[in-house]
Amino acid sequence: MTGLHVLEVGQGPERLVFLHGLFGQGKNFGTVAKLLGEDATSVLVDLPNHGRSPWTDYFDYHLFADLLAGELVERGAGREPVTLVGHSMGGKVAMQLTLSHPRLVDRLVVIDMSPVDRGDPSEFQHYADAMSGLDLSVIGSRAQADAALSVAVPNQRIRSFLLQNLHRSDSSQGWRWLPNLKLLGASMGLMSGWPDQQGRSWDGPVLWLAGGRSEFIGERHRPAMAALFPNVELEVVPDAGHWVHAEQPQAVAEAIRRFITRD
Repeated sequence: MTGLHVLEVGQGPERLVFLHGLFGQGKNFGTVAKLLGEDATSVLVDLPNHGRSPWTDYFDYHLFADLLAGELVERGAGREPVTLVGHSMGGKVAMQLTLSHPRLVDRLVVIDMSPVDRGDPSEFQHYADAMSGLDLSVIGSRAQADAALSVAVPNQRIRSFLLQNLHRSDSSQGWRWLPNLKLLGASMGLMSGWPDQQGRSWDGPVLWLAGGRSEFIGERHRPAMAALFPNVELEVVPDAGHWVHAEQPQAVAEAIRRFITRD
């Protein structure tokens, strides 16, 4: 498997690595990274089976963590550990990498995700099915794709997010989805789950960011989080749902800035 696709933003002294959620891309963190540009140099990663990164044969958080660890080692994390920031599925990858490769991570930020089995993944399964069911052979423009997808996904914000994955390299090749929809759609149960950590934990500093209107983090999740990451602090971002960094980028950037610049 070749290397993961990344974008680099900013020129600050701190080293940040951002991991997106399901159906996302590294560029989803572009606004937050630009806001932190004077404080940090940020690497925005397309996770496996997403964006312009290679596809894998199966879904596994240990596999994704190992692939990302290899990328980070090549970028010097073995000598200078990074602050790892992950949202949703990317938050689970970030937690897994931190537990599996602790020497690569200096600080950890987990955005609106908990180290638990989330249970019913039907909402995200529906999005995968809706994207896969779109007949791209008759799509002539993004506006047509948006209209066609609106039946299954009426929420305009979510639909716009999903359609960022629709790509056409030139007019002669037609449209295609960047993510590995077949694998992701078949792996929703694994994705919503959480691997057994066999007694591992990490006592480095962890910022746990929750959307004030999201149900992905709650008091019922605190024992599981604290068992793996005893040095964790929870901060709630008001007026934000699950896509915290998209809805409140300034607040997320300020929270991360405070976290990475404290002694």
